[in-house]
Amino acid sequence: MLRLGPGEFSPVTGQLTRLGPFALDGPGSTSGAPDGQRPRRRLASDERAWRAGPAPAAAPVVSVEADAYSLLVRTRVAPPALGFGMHATYLWTASGDRVRLELDVTPDGEWPCPLPRLGLRLAVPGSLDAVSWFGLGPGEAYADSRQAVRVGRFSSTVDGLQTPYVFPQENGNRADARWLELSDGVRRLRVEGSPVFDFAARRWTSEDLDAATHTDELRARDRVFLNLDLAQHGLGTASCGPGVLPQYRLPAGKASFALTFTAS
Repeated sequence: MLRLGPGEFSPVTGQLTRLGPFALDGPGSTSGAPDGQRPRRRLASDERAWRAGPAPAAAPVVSVEADAYSLLVRTRVAPPALGFGMHATYLWTASGDRVRLELDVTPDGEWPCPLPRLGLRLAVPGSLDAVSWFGLGPGEAYADSRQAVRVGRFSSTVDGLQTPYVFPQENGNRADARWLELSDGVRRLRVEGSPVFDFAARRWTSEDLDAATHTDELRARDRVFLNLDLAQHGLGTASCGPGVLPQYRLPAGKASFALTFTAS
């Protein structure tokens, strides 16, 4: 086990496995690789392209390098049997009770489609049910659906973040968060952006949501699954109008973002 400040990491995958009192399935592993997929959206015109997007399960670790002050993890995420993907470099550093992640991604090959989203995902204890954030809210917001939200400090529960569409699909994204806290009433996990990030928190995985055809098929797990994103592709209105407008598309390109994690 590698230790860096309050964090514990796998020496094989570089995965963040614990932060302070919390056991995590954290970014930096095959389950938390740069994530280019999101659950289907019935109105999305690019759904077929998204299904070809890179899956986190196909993210072999290239190298893990550690010293007393930092941890550097390199991975490549790619869809099976296709000639495009994405290289990623995670740099973890610690200061006091904080760990900071700097993520750099670089596309590899010729990308035939936009990304649905670009970010990370991790699993945290299911007891962290209370959610508060400073950013856009109180409702969900995507690149092309932000007119009904405002900047402020908001609170909810994990279940309260969900939009229960009749047909289960991508939902619940909160945009431009400066910080996010998940709490069980006593302990808390905090994420801070540099400067902002999008997030979604659910009691089921993206794959669970993608597989369900009715909301009663969704079964809560014993973890909360947290998406932390640099950007989201728009939703469009392809069922009754145009697809995603050009200014709301998310092309594959070099990108960087940073997050700071604390636990207490």
